[in-house]
Amino acid sequence: MTYDVVIVGAGPAGIFTALEMRRRGSAKTILMVEKGKPVEERRCPKAKTGRCMGCNPCSITTGFSGAGAFSDGKLSLSCQVGGELPSLIGEDTAQALIDYTDRIYLEFGADTHVEGVDNPEKVRQIRRQAIQAGLTLVDCPIRHLGTEKARQLYLDIQRHLAASGVELRFGHSCTDLMMDGALCRGVVVESAAGREEISAGSVVIATGRRGADWLETLCARHDIAHQPGTVDIGVRVEVRSEIMDEVNQVLYESKLIGYPPPFRNKVRTFCQNPGGFVSQENYDNDLAVVNGHSYKDLKSANTNVSILCSHNFTYPFNQPIAYAQKVGELTNMLADGHILVQRFGDILAGKRTWPEELARSNVRPTLPDAVAGDITAAMPYRPMVNIIGFIQAMDQVVPGFASPETLLYAPELKFYSNKVKLTPELSTNVENLYCLGDSSGWTRGLMMASAMGVAMGRRLA
Repeated sequence: MTYDVVIVGAGPAGIFTALEMRRRGSAKTILMVEKGKPVEERRCPKAKTGRCMGCNPCSITTGFSGAGAFSDGKLSLSCQVGGELPSLIGEDTAQALIDYTDRIYLEFGADTHVEGVDNPEKVRQIRRQAIQAGLTLVDCPIRHLGTEKARQLYLDIQRHLAASGVELRFGHSCTDLMMDGALCRGVVVESAAGREEISAGSVVIATGRRGADWLETLCARHDIAHQPGTVDIGVRVEVRSEIMDEVNQVLYESKLIGYPPPFRNKVRTFCQNPGGFVSQENYDNDLAVVNGHSYKDLKSANTNVSILCSHNFTYPFNQPIAYAQKVGELTNMLADGHILVQRFGDILAGKRTWPEELARSNVRPTLPDAVAGDITAAMPYRPMVNIIGFIQAMDQVVPGFASPETLLYAPELKFYSNKVKLTPELSTNVENLYCLGDSSGWTRGLMMASAMGVAMGRRLA
């Protein structure tokens, strides 16, 4: 089989590449291969069983729209948030792409309300408190889709692409590239029907964080120019929503950055979920990673937010993704394959958390099968100290955030540390090969990955 364009991965970057090509009137033949399922067939059995069943592939992270279908569906509307694409293509260009992409989301039914723009005086007050705590508040308007609304929106986009002639093959895993020296001629895929070689004029790799490790292996195999990037290791923090009420109402998502002593590594908040639920995602080799969701209608009594510590490795070490995986594996080992949870007060007291202590706390875990234990027995010293210092600084902005009952879940890991070297036109050093989205190392999150897909779609159209 031969196509003009083959897109590997049906996450936001790949989706918006195909979508923009069709919006630009391109008649090129487009094939999208995805190892997961279509939106309407993606179901996590945990909703019925109460515990993770270890599905392979995981329905939370794979399938049409990637992790976006089961995420809280927050679209960051500022180019200051979402990765380093603006440094590659320019801030003005990146912001224009975000504004354009946002209008597409609205066309497919996104909520017209934008969070974080209604009370500038309150924002000034929160920023003042952040400055006093040694933190930086990043202003970023948020359009919240909601987990259940995001699924319907992406289902509509999936149907639209199919109706416009984009061929969607689910249950197909890309295992390799077809190379002719420094020229990419297509992809090798495997499915229940067997192995198949597919030729293409252009190959777009857009496999998301879920495929970052696979892409790193591909880069080494075929001399695709890349470099080790930043690896994010952290925890997901859960508190009662009463603690976060002011920030939730004014900003919805507080994006705070700090460099706590003694190490001065960058630590940041990410993916805040008012009234949300802590969740589990499964990656390759049954690695269990924590995440968070926020629904439009269904609400819990808690708010959860990720706190991530960034590490940059230099010579001779060049495997940041493998390093983060090892941290996750050790944490999973202590929790017997599950997510580990610990009270902040117990961390400071140098003791593990016991199930009976969780049962009598004000903060009840929204991840029922999380295992109470000792995160510090698995988390490396440096990120643990950074996280503790950041939580204590956050307490000055949000009093009660560093309460003894505050819950920390681990591991929270972000697998986008491998950065593919790209030109401003999004080309790699391999002819006819392009890499997009979170797996490329240039974006972090739904909106910036979607906007990068738009840029790619315009070039291919």
